[in-house]
Amino acid sequence: MFFGDHVPPHFHAEYGEFKAQVNIRSHVIIAGDLPPRVLGMVIEWASQHRDELFELWELASKNLPLHRIEPLK
Repeated sequence: MFFGDHVPPHFHAEYGEFKAQVNIRSHVIIAGDLPPRVLGMVIEWASQHRDELFELWELASKNLPLHRIEPLK
C-alpha cells in the first residue's frame, strides 16, 4: 500500500516482472496482471488477511505508520 493512494481500497502485488493492484473487497485485479497460479495465491492470502488489509488502508489514508502482514504459509 502507498500513502495517499487512490480508491477503491486496494493493495499492490508484485511477482518478478508482473505487478498488479488488487481490490481488497472483491479480490479483483483493478490494474496490471499476475500469472494465474500467483493470482490464486494472492487471493488466498488476501482472504486470510482481509481485516488487516482494511486496517492498513485506513492507516495509509491517514499517513500513519504501516506494518507488514505475514506471507502465505
